[in-house]
Amino acid sequence: MAVLECLECASPGVDAEAVGPKSKAFVSNCTVMGRGRICLVYPDLMAELLILDADAVRRALPMRDCIEAMSSVMRSVSRGGAQMPLRTILNVPGSDLLFGAMPGCLDEPPSFGAKLLSVRAHSSAGASPSHIGVFVLFDSTSGRPVAILDASELTAIRTAAASAVATQALARRDAGILAILGTGEQAARHLEALAIVCALREARVWGRSADRAAAFAARHAVSSDIRVVVASEARAAVDGADVICTTTAAHEPILHGAWLSPGTHVNLVGASTAAAREADDAVVARSRFFVDFKPSALAQAGELRHAMEGGAVTDRHIQGEIGEVLNGTLRGRTAAADITVYKSLGIAAQDLAAAHRVYQSALQIGLGLRVPF
Repeated sequence: MAVLECLECASPGVDAEAVGPKSKAFVSNCTVMGRGRICLVYPDLMAELLILDADAVRRALPMRDCIEAMSSVMRSVSRGGAQMPLRTILNVPGSDLLFGAMPGCLDEPPSFGAKLLSVRAHSSAGASPSHIGVFVLFDSTSGRPVAILDASELTAIRTAAASAVATQALARRDAGILAILGTGEQAARHLEALAIVCALREARVWGRSADRAAAFAARHAVSSDIRVVVASEARAAVDGADVICTTTAAHEPILHGAWLSPGTHVNLVGASTAAAREADDAVVARSRFFVDFKPSALAQAGELRHAMEGGAVTDRHIQGEIGEVLNGTLRGRTAAADITVYKSLGIAAQDLAAAHRVYQSALQIGLGLRVPF
């Protein structure tokens, strides 16, 4: 905010034009400059901050566009085009909340920013979102913050889009049966995203709550051409499935390697800390194991770390990053019978690429609330 004049003895609410015709701005009490003083602010010298709520983010970031953005940014990450420290996670005293911070910088599109989130360690489908927070996007030239975005919606879309990119790169071309373990927001987003990159015939859903699983199937059967069915057990859901997505808040395995059929591709999505895992050691050991960002996976991928600590695999079991597969520097699936796994932790580069896409789209179509800053 650029303060050009500070006037004594003006009444709060007085018209700006009456006090300073060139200001074309607002007049109000200025508590910074002193009680009873009035500031004139020139809008042409003020920066604007764009506030984008969940609905605006959703409208500005169609899933197809986000899949394209995730494909591009993961290629860039594996070429060294991003700076990303490990995410910081703090336990909030007296609650089951975690506080997470994920800053980063991108070479392309040129941008930097950070996501700040509260994460409920024990969430359930139908409750409030497990991830609540904001993403702050900065302009890489001026250094000013230019947008604040709803992080829950941004995370939901980009996470599923990243899984779709990995599935397109690693799954068999004839993959038609999808198993989703989980019934929450990420389950719904993954059904949407996977239907874009796979010719799905059937989607099986399993959740700890049979009622929520039935409601999920009924809701998506109406809005989709895909046959959506409820599985009574996780094992039944994954039996013979071509693609499996785990999207739960589980801390102990819900997916077991003994259940996997040759040729299956698995997206491990729900567990995002070293202490949590959705799959057992056999899932890791039986697979060609790919990650979004190797330093993050080695430090914070619960399934991988547990398998390493138990001696089932070593750090060499990581085949590489999904961006390397996309760049053509690393083979993904080598045979139809390969079991492939993509471990999705979610990284700052994905948030940045998605947020930049949202910001540019919102400017073009006039979304969001603009406030002086």
